[in-house]
Amino acid sequence: MSTQRRRTTLADVAERAGMSKAAVSMIMNDRPGSRLSADAVERVRAAAAELDYRPNPAAQVLRRGKTKTIGFISDEVTLTRHASGLIGGALEVSKAHDHTMLIAETEGIEGGLARAFETMIDHRVDGILIGLLGARLIDLPATSTGVPVVVLNGASSSGHANVLPDERAAGYAVAKRLVDAGHRRIGVVGDLPQDVIDDPRQTATVALRFAGIAAAFAEAGIEPARVDIVEWQPEPGYEATTELLAHHPDVTAILAANDGVAFGAYQVLLEQGRRIPQDVSVVSFDDEILAGYLRPGLTTARLPYQEIGALGASMLLGQHALGHELVTMPIIERDSLIAAVSTDAG
Repeated sequence: MSTQRRRTTLADVAERAGMSKAAVSMIMNDRPGSRLSADAVERVRAAAAELDYRPNPAAQVLRRGKTKTIGFISDEVTLTRHASGLIGGALEVSKAHDHTMLIAETEGIEGGLARAFETMIDHRVDGILIGLLGARLIDLPATSTGVPVVVLNGASSSGHANVLPDERAAGYAVAKRLVDAGHRRIGVVGDLPQDVIDDPRQTATVALRFAGIAAAFAEAGIEPARVDIVEWQPEPGYEATTELLAHHPDVTAILAANDGVAFGAYQVLLEQGRRIPQDVSVVSFDDEILAGYLRPGLTTARLPYQEIGALGASMLLGQHALGHELVTMPIIERDSLIAAVSTDAG
C-alpha cells in the first residue's frame, strides 16, 4: 500500500483559509486585487505555509508561458576557474529573481554548441547565456523560437546582445599608472602577432587592450621597448623578458600582456637579482589567483567575470536592456609598482 502524500492543491489552501479559489490564486501569484484586504492575504499565506503548498510548475508554465528557467552554455568555462565568476554572477541574479539555471558544456566539440542550444530550447528556457573562455566572435545556431540570447565575454556574428570587459579602458589605465608613477623607460612584453590580433574569431579584445596601452604612452610621449610573443603563458613570458632585458637593461618598469606573462617576468627578474619593485616595477592584466600570492603581490587589472555574468542574466530577466555592454576592469593595487626615482622622470 502506497504511503505517498497527496500534493496540496490550491483548493486545499482555499478551504483552509475560508476563501474562494480565485482569490487564493490571485494572492499566491502576487496579483492581489483591490478588494483583498491585508488580513485576507495573511490568512492565505498562513494556510499555504501550514499545508506546505507549492505551486505546480507545469501549471505555471501553461498560464504564464514562462518556465522561470534560463540556460547557460559554455565552451570550456565550467572546466576552469572562470566558472566561479561568469556562472556565479549569473546564478546570483537568477536566484534573486526566482529563476533556475540549466548549465551545459560544449567542451569545444564540433557541433556541441548547436546540440546544447537545442537542449535548452527543448527545456523551454526563457533565455540563454553563452559563456566563452576566450573573448572572441562566434557563430550561433539559427533558431526560430525567438528566445533571447546574451553572449558573455564574447560576441556573435549575428549581432546578439553581449557583455565584454572594457579592455581599451583597462589598457589605458594600466599604462597610465606607470606614466603617473614617473616611469619613462618601460618595456611591454606580450603583444600578439598581427594576424592573431586582426582575427576576431581568435580574439575580440587583445587589439583593444593594446590600443589603450598605446594611447596612454603616446599621450605621454613615451616609446616603450616591445617584445611580442605567440602565447600568453609563463614560459614565453620568461623568454620574452630575458630578451627585453638583454637589449634594454635600463628599463624601470615592465607592462606584461597578462598575469601569465608577468609570472615569467618575475622569474627572470629574480634570477638576475633585480628587485621588484625597487629596481623594476611590474604591472599586468586579468588578476589570476596567483597574482595575489606572488611576493610582492602583482598590480593587475581584474577581468570582471562576476559582473559580466550578473549583467548578462539581468538582460535576460528584463532588469537591463538587451544591448552591447562593457564592464570596467578595476586595477587591483598590490606591491609590484612604485614611483620611479627622480632620474627616470626626465
